[in-house]
Amino acid sequence: MIKDKGRLSKTLDQAFTAIDRAAQKRRSGVKLQEVGTITFVGTGTVNVKGLSGVKSEELLRFPGNKMGMAFNLDQAEIGVIMLDDHEDLYAGAEVYRTKRVMDVPVGDRIIGRLLNPKGDPLDDLGPLEAEERLPVERPAPGILDRSPVTVPLQTGLKVVDALIPIGRGQRELILGDKQTGKTAIALDAIINQKDFNVLCLYCAIGKRASAVSKVIDDLKKYQAMDYTTVILSTEEDPPGLQFVAPYAAMSMAEHFMEQGRDVLVIFDDLTRHARAYREASLLLRRPPGREAFPGDIFYIHSRLLERSTHLSQELGGGSITALPIIETEAQNIAAYIPTNLISITDGQIYLSPDLFQKGNLPAVDVGKSVSRVGGKTQLPAYRRVAGDLRLSYSQFEELEAFARFGTRLDEQTRKSLERGRRVREILKQVQYRPLPSFEQIAVLVAVNQGFMDHLDLKEIGPAQDKIRRAVTQKQRHVCKKIENGEKLADEDIGNLVQTIRDILDLEKQE
Repeated sequence: MIKDKGRLSKTLDQAFTAIDRAAQKRRSGVKLQEVGTITFVGTGTVNVKGLSGVKSEELLRFPGNKMGMAFNLDQAEIGVIMLDDHEDLYAGAEVYRTKRVMDVPVGDRIIGRLLNPKGDPLDDLGPLEAEERLPVERPAPGILDRSPVTVPLQTGLKVVDALIPIGRGQRELILGDKQTGKTAIALDAIINQKDFNVLCLYCAIGKRASAVSKVIDDLKKYQAMDYTTVILSTEEDPPGLQFVAPYAAMSMAEHFMEQGRDVLVIFDDLTRHARAYREASLLLRRPPGREAFPGDIFYIHSRLLERSTHLSQELGGGSITALPIIETEAQNIAAYIPTNLISITDGQIYLSPDLFQKGNLPAVDVGKSVSRVGGKTQLPAYRRVAGDLRLSYSQFEELEAFARFGTRLDEQTRKSLERGRRVREILKQVQYRPLPSFEQIAVLVAVNQGFMDHLDLKEIGPAQDKIRRAVTQKQRHVCKKIENGEKLADEDIGNLVQTIRDILDLEKQE
């Protein structure tokens, strides 16, 4: 009997122990979750109450696994900008915290892909299996973490590389009226990076899907998608998704920069980005300022573009070169958003509709364009050949404008005008045909030395092609020195001049 009691007691102890373990396991599986409720559904925005612990820019999960970002943290309710479609949402639906901010995939696997600002693939190349993700909002590198901008970023465009040079780590604004060739300059810069080991990111903000489709086709045609990532937000997307697009692109670029690589980022364009931010802010009843933009409209662009820089060698020496694009109205570069961006960036390339209509492509207005880094980033050959070209060309444009009012011109003025017209003809360039630096130097030497003064304007193009071919074939040593960033000696310039003289004399005889 005692033996049976002992056995029963042992069995009961085991049973109670098993019950305690099950209860403990069940208690450990219980998680507290903060749940809110939708109070209002607007156009691209949602108001939520009941989430007192939510943080700024935290992601919130809505029914249907749709995501939004906390934008306004008021005492009574939270203003959320949607990152997905919101047609199926309704007042009273539950909202859950994710306790994380928006992040995007980074790494080599995003190269050559078409992504939305959330990092989801939009192409037919399968899922994106990135090993690492970074938040879209990150602090800019400190002052002591940066190095001076000294290495050129060659765009392949004579008017830019010779007169408005861009360096790796610089922020150069491209602005102009609608349909003046702003995107064309950015695409030429991307295509020209094929042999320079520079990764490229093209961020389309609020663009038409058909326009971005053409851009992608052009990049594929010239094999530029092999080193380019396209981040796309169309005009049909919610304003919240358009707003986060450039920050997502910058985080993707920063990952490569921190690995010591050079990156070129195109933001096309920040005018639509500012409008998307204004739309979201007004829908959430933020107080409007000048032109109905919120008071922090300057800050959203400054905190974005300050992240582009050239890191110090201790941090790998990588760089992000930013080319933001801005659309002006009626050539008004003194408007609110353009002046903000001009003050943030390190220079601007202004495209004139008047030059565009005259067929002077790319339609860069040299007088209104500037690079604040300047000749520090240029190859020494450019400084030797085109050092005074910018000043003389600006003087020519001013002289040409005054010459229209006079009928009699002295010989010196007439020669200056003729030389200036030939320089303008030389600076013309067909889209998607970027030129290597040594070919640009050759034609600039030709026009500066006056070898084209006897040619008609219609003969400039064919003569330029012959000079480029001749110099490439006969002066390979000089071409190599130019590419390697070496200074040109007087003997090198003399060899170029002799080759140019020979080819133009042959042409004259023909």
